[in-house]
Amino acid sequence: MTAPLRPPPMEEIRAARERIRGVALRTPLLRLELDGSPAEIFLKLENLQPIGSFKLRGAGNAMRSAPRGALSRGVATASAGNMAQGVAWCARSLGVPSSVLVPDHAPKTKLDAVERLGARIVPVPFDQWWTALLEHGHPALEGLFIHPVADPAVVAGNGTIALEILEDLPDVDAVVVPFGGGGLSCGIASALRAIRPQTRVFACEPETAAPLAASLAAGQPREIAYRPSFVDGIGGKSLLPEMWPMARDLLAGSLVVSLEEIASAIRILVERHRVVAEGGGAASLAAALSGRAGIGKVVCVISGGNIDSSKLATILKGEIP
Repeated sequence: MTAPLRPPPMEEIRAARERIRGVALRTPLLRLELDGSPAEIFLKLENLQPIGSFKLRGAGNAMRSAPRGALSRGVATASAGNMAQGVAWCARSLGVPSSVLVPDHAPKTKLDAVERLGARIVPVPFDQWWTALLEHGHPALEGLFIHPVADPAVVAGNGTIALEILEDLPDVDAVVVPFGGGGLSCGIASALRAIRPQTRVFACEPETAAPLAASLAAGQPREIAYRPSFVDGIGGKSLLPEMWPMARDLLAGSLVVSLEEIASAIRILVERHRVVAEGGGAASLAAALSGRAGIGKVVCVISGGNIDSSKLATILKGEIP
């Protein structure tokens, strides 16, 4: 069994920021203009990264901090789409090959982007894909395996988002972060715990795939009945064992939202600010609009914007894909 991950120290998060300078954008923090909002809500627009997702931060830090020669056979990851794009983007920039293990329900928009970036795609059933996450690798993959979640360098890269939030909004009361495996939320929470410990960090999960909420309620990891939905970038059937202690200790809780609430948040982002978010990316806004993240200054991390155009069109018509 893989040993539990520890929160990355601040020196690692600051070093990650220097490594990925010129790779990942410093994304803007935009105030949400919405009458009747339960809090003063701000949007951290990671959907504006070159690949449409925050994953460029962790992938870039992991590859640029790897020992010399570690990339000689290329790099690999297991991802439903966004980390696949992050690894493929960075591999292309470094001139090394990449391969990606993807679950059979991965969205076409994300797979098309991965192919454009030159990665070799290896589709497998969801259970095999999940096993690769648990075992940190798969026989069909070659090169250095970069775990999309449970990699110290990935978590530290994700933590750079918190540094930017604090520079733009030093008195932030709460940050709401979409929860897939915990690498994003725990990276952000690690930095905030060190610099501004009074800021609470909440995970958010869709009601169709909320293992963290179930685990926190039980006081130990729990497996849940997972249902695929248009919210493909977050959620799962269980937690990664090595992430559970860190998530339990750093996060203030998990805010579970419905598919209808997420679809509504996507519409609000498009209609109010011309911001396109995927389901996972908009879940944080859905959670903040519920009022459960508090009434002060609340930052929602809009983690990605890679949504199929047909699904977006359906949502904008007021329907659920």
